[in-house]
Amino acid sequence: MTDTPPRKLRYAMVGGGRDAFIGAVHRKAMALDGQIELVAGALSSSPEKARASGRDLGLADDRNHGDWQALLADELKRPEGERIDFVSIVTPNHVHFPVAQAFAEAGFHVVCDKPLVHTREQADALVATVAKRGTVFGVTYNYTGYPMVRQAREMVRSGLIGEVRKVVVEYNQGWLASHVEASGGNKQADWRTDPARSGAAGAIGDIGSHAENLVATVTGLRIESLCADLGALVPGRMLDDDGSLLLRFEGGARGVLIASQINTGLENDLRLRVSGTLGTLEWHQEQPSRLVHLPHDGPLQVLTRGAPWLCESAKRASRLPAGHPEGFIEAFANVYAGVAADIRARLAGLPADPLAADYPRVEDGARGVRFIERTVASAKSELKWTPW
Repeated sequence: MTDTPPRKLRYAMVGGGRDAFIGAVHRKAMALDGQIELVAGALSSSPEKARASGRDLGLADDRNHGDWQALLADELKRPEGERIDFVSIVTPNHVHFPVAQAFAEAGFHVVCDKPLVHTREQADALVATVAKRGTVFGVTYNYTGYPMVRQAREMVRSGLIGEVRKVVVEYNQGWLASHVEASGGNKQADWRTDPARSGAAGAIGDIGSHAENLVATVTGLRIESLCADLGALVPGRMLDDDGSLLLRFEGGARGVLIASQINTGLENDLRLRVSGTLGTLEWHQEQPSRLVHLPHDGPLQVLTRGAPWLCESAKRASRLPAGHPEGFIEAFANVYAGVAADIRARLAGLPADPLAADYPRVEDGARGVRFIERTVASAKSELKWTPW
């Protein structure tokens, strides 16, 4: 007799309707492994657009809602066996906190896009709610899902490059090199450069938070203090579009973080270099299947995704044999696979396998919010170093 296959996990999405870039990415990522299905949603801040977007995706009328409050109320009315397993929040930043807090408080598992919320007080409230309710809460720092990022994490944490001394992380884009938000025709630029919706930071919150998380994930280092220079280099822009930071880590390591969206011609140039007493690792997001290892006492090595000698975490994060390209959506899918593994373990009343349940959590999101706040404070300060 064969075991009954596990049912698909059911999710609802808030945001991500018609013309939304990141919502479609999340849905494709969740569909990739055939283990998660969209059953409900409130897909826009406009009720009419929300329902139209739900019809586009084939949602049943009774689970296709005009706002997230109606979605939550409807799910709470349903028998537990019919409810969603989690909600995915892919709205502009200012909506993250009320939705995440309400669903987590109601006992639902949550996945939220980054940056998590606007303020440290909101982040602390979410951390407390998740701890109180015992729910799963994932934050989609998707770059942690790349196999070679997980390989780099293992190599650093195992001591292969020795004690970390210097970290350089750059996230360079060029899509905001001109005042594109002024025309009103670019939805992404419109809300990401608006302090009311994006928060107190522009580029440093949008992509700088990814850079900080990548450093923390790979190295495990904690920032002790920082010195930040933020600027809006495009005339008329209200939030920073360029940032340069010096970092001091606990234990003595030093770092440099650059986050800029005005580097004309650059696309999604995220790169990391970690140097230790025994060697250096380099990874570039636009060539994600390669990890360069430069040991101090041997030749340069290029490790590639899918190879049998990689660590178990990196091997688990690959779906295709070596040489077949995998990328951005697969990295998102790996974050969701970790969330799903944690949810399934809890449904079964079992502890989750740490290798399977590998994903950024609410605490990572809260640290990212603090990073943004301290960076903005440093940029406004006359002091050279701002303590963490």
